[in-house]
Amino acid sequence: MSCFFTIFSLQSYKKKVILTNKSKKKWKKNVFSTQNTDFYTLHTMQTPAFSKIFRTFVVVMNTDFLNIKGKLFSLERPVVMAILNATPDSFVPSTRLADEDAVLRAAERALKDGAAILDIGGYSTRPGATEVSPEEEWRRVKMASAAIQRTFPDAIMSVDTFRADVAQRAVEETGVAIINDISGGQLDAKMFETIAKLQVPYILMHMRGTPATMQTLTHYDDLLSEMIAFFQNRLDTLSKEGIKDVILDPGFGFSKTTEQNYLLLSRLQELAILQRPILTGVSRKSMLYKVLGITQEESLNATTAVNMLALERGAKILRVHDTKAAIEAITIYNQLQQNG
Repeated sequence: MSCFFTIFSLQSYKKKVILTNKSKKKWKKNVFSTQNTDFYTLHTMQTPAFSKIFRTFVVVMNTDFLNIKGKLFSLERPVVMAILNATPDSFVPSTRLADEDAVLRAAERALKDGAAILDIGGYSTRPGATEVSPEEEWRRVKMASAAIQRTFPDAIMSVDTFRADVAQRAVEETGVAIINDISGGQLDAKMFETIAKLQVPYILMHMRGTPATMQTLTHYDDLLSEMIAFFQNRLDTLSKEGIKDVILDPGFGFSKTTEQNYLLLSRLQELAILQRPILTGVSRKSMLYKVLGITQEESLNATTAVNMLALERGAKILRVHDTKAAIEAITIYNQLQQNG
């Protein structure tokens, strides 16, 4: 009898197949590669014992895993990304962390509540936010990420930045493991080559323009078709750079009207055609509280409701201000999947 098994190569994400055969049968291996999936097809050749028998084994890369610092990070079940803003003007005041003590308290609470990733931001991208210099953005990011690295060395951090230099320094100097770029590489021409050099997972978000102009750029003939075309174009470029670990963020609230945000939510599952993990960030956004006629501070229930809808439509990462509530939503969702 022949046997086979698969091994992940974490650096390349290619699957290797090792075959052993006591009778020294001949095996033929064909490898077919697509942008994000490696197929290994193994053909058993004719043998005395099994004349004219032909078997084919196909091994497909599971896109629910990321390579984070040489270890497999599973997205087979959804996870929470907790927002930690080292900014004085975040649109959610409770997440404005001005010093190391505030950062560490917030990080400890998020990790205790079950966050898998801590997302560090040093530049508010809300509409009308104040311009921040690269030096000031890095000062804020370094303050927060360095403190977390010292105190919680096993925590997985991402940095929310569209600047390649900030991204590179965060990875190389303070242990950040994921780059979260709201611009999809459009605001810094060096971003993709930097990601290729760093070989870290990259969150690719859909947006038009800049944070200052994005809400004037909301005309689409077909939002989902244009978004998928945007993602495919950027994924092609990333693939040519050798970047494989890519997460897609449809960018709720970025260059989209309230009506378009709900259209996107209703058709979120269509992004599955791109075969990449989906991150959604709807936490306490105006698309929620304006529809309900409430304040941002009162929008946690609405956030949880929309997070559940996103999970049902395929979201794998929930980016939130309130970790505990998001974890509870995921727990209920997982229970539903087990018993549905």
